[in-house]
Amino acid sequence: MTNFVEELRWRGMLQDMMPGTEEKLNEGMTSGYIGFDPTADSLHIGHLTQIMTLIHFQRAGHKPYALVGGATGMVGDPSGKSDERNLQTEEIIELNLAGMKRQLSKFLHFEDGGNGAVMVNNADWFRDMNLFTFIRDVGKHITVNYMMAKDSVKRRLEGDSGLSFTEFCYQLIQGYDFYYLWKNKNCLVQMGGSDQWGNIVTGTELIRRKDAGTAFAITTQLIKKADGTKFGKTESGAVWLDPEKTSPYKYYQFWLNASDEDTKKWIRIFTLKTKEEIEALEVQHDAAPHMRILQKALAEDITIRTHSEEALETAIKTSDFLFGNGSLEFFSNLNDAQVKEIFEGVPQFPVSRNELEQGLDAATLLAEKSSVFPSKGEVKKTIQGGGVSVNKEKIKEMTAVFNTDHLLNNKYIIVQKGKKNYFLLIVE
Repeated sequence: MTNFVEELRWRGMLQDMMPGTEEKLNEGMTSGYIGFDPTADSLHIGHLTQIMTLIHFQRAGHKPYALVGGATGMVGDPSGKSDERNLQTEEIIELNLAGMKRQLSKFLHFEDGGNGAVMVNNADWFRDMNLFTFIRDVGKHITVNYMMAKDSVKRRLEGDSGLSFTEFCYQLIQGYDFYYLWKNKNCLVQMGGSDQWGNIVTGTELIRRKDAGTAFAITTQLIKKADGTKFGKTESGAVWLDPEKTSPYKYYQFWLNASDEDTKKWIRIFTLKTKEEIEALEVQHDAAPHMRILQKALAEDITIRTHSEEALETAIKTSDFLFGNGSLEFFSNLNDAQVKEIFEGVPQFPVSRNELEQGLDAATLLAEKSSVFPSKGEVKKTIQGGGVSVNKEKIKEMTAVFNTDHLLNNKYIIVQKGKKNYFLLIVE
């Protein structure tokens, strides 16, 4: 056994904790859980803090339960939300649950016995419960006054959208989750983000009032970016754990492009590196910030654990190809879907195969047959300044001729203007 709370504390993750929680955990192996609502068929990096909490909980010798909300997902949690969520169908929730189970299995050890992780679905105990049973066995123990006092409820009542009865009931439903797991699985601790404190405490209160029992609560800090933008969001949307939604390359790039200020926090939260290892990396990073040692260590660690070492290798090779001295041999091993992923957001222009077979000089190809440059004069000026590369080779004359022999994968020509401005010509 190790001190789980102390682990969260030095990593800068701990927010709130009920009195007696740390002492209880230090007595021996304890079961605890975190809930995940199936609002999509993949988790995203906004869920990573809670996944890491469960990992640390298990590594400390405790038994983690991952509760997937097959029932609560049909209602929607108002905590931290200004508008009501769209209700999900049972079919969509089942698909979402399957995706979440696959992803959680990458992070937690689900062996039978001991402190092996367990996945539970609250639909299993809510499916056959009728309304009258719920309001008699649960509702009578928690007053409306108590529920109205929650910050998440107050904010919604004061806002323009109001709060439906459906979402108002959410804290009772989550509270019963805790009661059920406490009663049937001996789960003594519920964990979650700091926005879940009110819902978690409702569970401990229900346990106390209904069975005179004792339960505990821990919350972690909500992750924010130093520049004030929302953690886990990019210009193209959320950063997903599913490689089909966010490629390992883009996932790797998200962490690699983090600011120094954010990285010094995130490497503690999202890796399993020890305090000594992190402090040593910080010394190296501060001595040569341009090397981005911390960012690379963070990106490599989390990409391997979310995807695989092979995915990391591909992500690094892709980065080298686009921003370093990567070879065309790497590109030749990519399929069309991978090319599309790498060059997403890069300007792309179709070029006629018939015309290219006849041969096109650089000025015609880049200014007339595509719109890489606005005019032939711009092509000439930029080539003379050494600022144009085709397929990773500098173009020295605007009269240089290109034909189908220059095609990569028999379909593509890659043009660079300067070091980082890419264009993809697709020959059809």
